[in-house]
Amino acid sequence: MLESKISPLRLWLFLLAAFGAVLWLFKPVLMPFLAGLTIAYFLEPVVSLLERRRIPRWAGALMVLSGFIFVVVAIGLLILPLLKTQGGALLDSLPTYVNDLREKYLPWAQDWLGRFSPDDVEKIRSAAAQSTGDIVGWITHAIKELLSGSFALIDAVALSILTPVTAFHVLRDWRKLTDVVDRLIPRRHYTTIREQMGVINGTLSGFVRGQAMVCLVLGFIYSTGLALNGLKYGATVGIVAGVLTIIPYVGTVFGWAMSVILACVQFSGDWVRIGSVIAVFLVGHFFEAYILTPKLVGNRVGLHPIWVLFALIAGLKLMGFLGVLIAVPTAAVVGVLLRFAMRQYRESALYNK
Repeated sequence: MLESKISPLRLWLFLLAAFGAVLWLFKPVLMPFLAGLTIAYFLEPVVSLLERRRIPRWAGALMVLSGFIFVVVAIGLLILPLLKTQGGALLDSLPTYVNDLREKYLPWAQDWLGRFSPDDVEKIRSAAAQSTGDIVGWITHAIKELLSGSFALIDAVALSILTPVTAFHVLRDWRKLTDVVDRLIPRRHYTTIREQMGVINGTLSGFVRGQAMVCLVLGFIYSTGLALNGLKYGATVGIVAGVLTIIPYVGTVFGWAMSVILACVQFSGDWVRIGSVIAVFLVGHFFEAYILTPKLVGNRVGLHPIWVLFALIAGLKLMGFLGVLIAVPTAAVVGVLLRFAMRQYRESALYNK
């Protein structure tokens, strides 16, 4: 009776709208649960491997999650003091660095622009000064908002307690949860939906796990290379650039721009030292483009960098940090469904008429 009154398309659209409304309504409290779900999804293959070795799933989940927490805490204890000390100092001194850079290199630029009239040169100088000041101010404000505003909205106690608890229960009950989802799939379209869910899972696992490894390796390359070059704040810039690599192009561009600014001020006139700083990012980009991404992420993921970038920006704009967390999964689902819809269209009578 219900099927005769409500078409399948309307039903799915209603469920999608209801899901979006729930996310929007409960977004202030969803962060720990979604973070736990993300961690569980990331660690699930290891728990399944232990289960196949005849280790009870609850014990495997406890072992893997405990190891993950230990590694995260250890890395945090090593990196967070450095980021706190250098990051704050860097943000405070960045406007001064930009002013020093402008004072040192603007005369050279003006000599090079001597072909223009004095009025044009003055206009270019004023525009450049205003633009760089606005850009630096915007970047500084955005980073401070991310480090203070977003995380200030999150209850640290709830995040530290609910996230591992959620991750443990999801890992322990993974089979039961997937069986529940499996039983809810309409039998008429079971094969097609299961096939597309498998594609979505392959896309997500390939991108999330692979990109996480890419960020880790690039963060090590950038921070180590800049520190060995003697660049002040180089370790912090390298770590942040590695983390931002999760967003296509942003990590490399941010790290390169910040490092060049710092190098030009610190190594003024020493083009060998400045060139060595630039070489660090050239080496990192080479590893990312020709070794890390093909090996760890692969071409099967099917998530175009521009599509990921758009999803992350849209998620941040619409739902803040929570939107960033669900942006890539949403992009993967939408991408798979769009490709499926295009295949169906090309096989339809409408296309082949």
